[in-house]
Amino acid sequence: MTKTELVDKVSEILSLSRAEAQRQIETVLEAIAVGLTTDDKVLIQGFGTFTVKTRKARMGRNPQTKEPMQIPASKTVTFKPGQDLKNRV
Repeated sequence: MTKTELVDKVSEILSLSRAEAQRQIETVLEAIAVGLTTDDKVLIQGFGTFTVKTRKARMGRNPQTKEPMQIPASKTVTFKPGQDLKNRV
């Protein structure tokens, strides 16, 4: 499902205009992003948990030249589904 399809579905379910549904989805996504930047964790009961994980720096290999290279440490977002979501899928 794409973001456009999600907006259409929310608009249909809540009987909202497409623009209002899009604003609400954008608000929720922004709130999740802010939560991750400030708390490193967002728990949505019955849905799942978004967390920020730090990857360590490591050695990798350039696929074109096959030479070793240092891959710097980075942060990534992970999602762990809640039990209700697992049961539905």
